[in-house]
Amino acid sequence: MRAIVVHDEAGGTAGMTLAERPEPAAAINDVVVEVHASGWVPTELEWPSTWSDRAGRDRAPSIPGHELAGVVAALGYGTTGLSVGQRVFGLADWHRDGSLAEYVAIEARNLAPLPGDVDFTVGASLPISGLTAWQGLFQHGRLQAGQSVLAHGAAGAVGTMVMQLARDAGAYVIGTGRAADREKALEFGAHEFVGLENDALEDVGKVDLVLDVIGGDVQKRSAAMVKAGGTLVSIVGPVEARPADGLAVDFVVEADRGQLGEIVQRVRDGRLRTNIGTTTTLEDAVAAVSSTERSKGKTIVRVRP
Repeated sequence: MRAIVVHDEAGGTAGMTLAERPEPAAAINDVVVEVHASGWVPTELEWPSTWSDRAGRDRAPSIPGHELAGVVAALGYGTTGLSVGQRVFGLADWHRDGSLAEYVAIEARNLAPLPGDVDFTVGASLPISGLTAWQGLFQHGRLQAGQSVLAHGAAGAVGTMVMQLARDAGAYVIGTGRAADREKALEFGAHEFVGLENDALEDVGKVDLVLDVIGGDVQKRSAAMVKAGGTLVSIVGPVEARPADGLAVDFVVEADRGQLGEIVQRVRDGRLRTNIGTTTTLEDAVAAVSSTERSKGKTIVRVRP
């Protein structure tokens, strides 16, 4: 099969090539998915799991990509809940070869059915961004209707999901980002917007929940804005700043079939829109992900036409 392969951690995207690799086999409780579309996260080449397995052994050259949508091609021994020919989408294991390939082997529990009226491109844009937003808001942030949410990185793939899901849940949403992101943030559900270059973040006042995708000084300032009993949730590693009278949580997103089902149903209902910035082909994927232009949303690789 054809796949995007990364060879050298130090080389970054310069070490990516389109190559021939053996098709994967389905282990116990696995399925093999014929990939139609795959999402790309720019920081993947910085993740330790891209370069080593769970035992710490080197696994380069490896295939990146962890978001996928496609069709089940084969079932491993003991696999239940899915069938050959079924449309699916989901989140591939961090420590295994990923989805920038014509086929990927993945645990069945990491996949959810993809309804026939949802395009593969849309399906591949949902797993990381959608699950991160869902788990950050509802699982770790315990968001309730009527609360206020400060969503950093509001125009990004995760931020736009956070704002839409929070607003749909009845929260008051404040988005942040660059001044140029204002219109996009408002379009995707922010009630108000703070441009971090020019506006005073603290003028927002106290909030119930902060979703932090930036860290550093912004995280420290945000922690001081959390109401008593509120929560700061971060996806950028261990929390450095904690609210004086609230919780601080950092987490790594996990696959969840039920949550994926909730997310895709909201897409079908028109309550949730994806934020796709670039769509490219497997042949042009290396050039697309190596681009120095700032991404305006999720990058999707169409593996099959």
